[in-house]
Amino acid sequence: MAELVEATDSYGSLRQAQRPGEQKKHKVMKGYMYILECASGHYYTGSTNDLERRLLEHQNGEGANFTKKHLPVKLVYYEEFLRIDQAFLREKQVQGWSRRKKEALINGFCNKLPELSLAYRDLALQQQK
Repeated sequence: MAELVEATDSYGSLRQAQRPGEQKKHKVMKGYMYILECASGHYYTGSTNDLERRLLEHQNGEGANFTKKHLPVKLVYYEEFLRIDQAFLREKQVQGWSRRKKEALINGFCNKLPELSLAYRDLALQQQK
């Protein structure tokens, strides 16, 4: 493991630095994309590196502003990723989905996802055929 030494930058701030020639090993952090169902019936989609901790934060009103206003919340779906950035990208993807598409994912109807991805204009064209 690379030894870290204290150093100062050009502004005089103390920081940790590697010795020249040593390779830094990055710890890969696991991530989760999750969907909560709020008491109001709304869905909240988020991502985290610690699912259990984040759920407690949401339940205690320390999570997102949205979930604070719609307590209690319950976990209805999650996916695990090797890296947190992958979970974040999936969160952003799912956040853009319709309620029906999220419900298909939650209920395990993955075969319905492509048809639920069609725009209304595409559905009209399909029905004309």
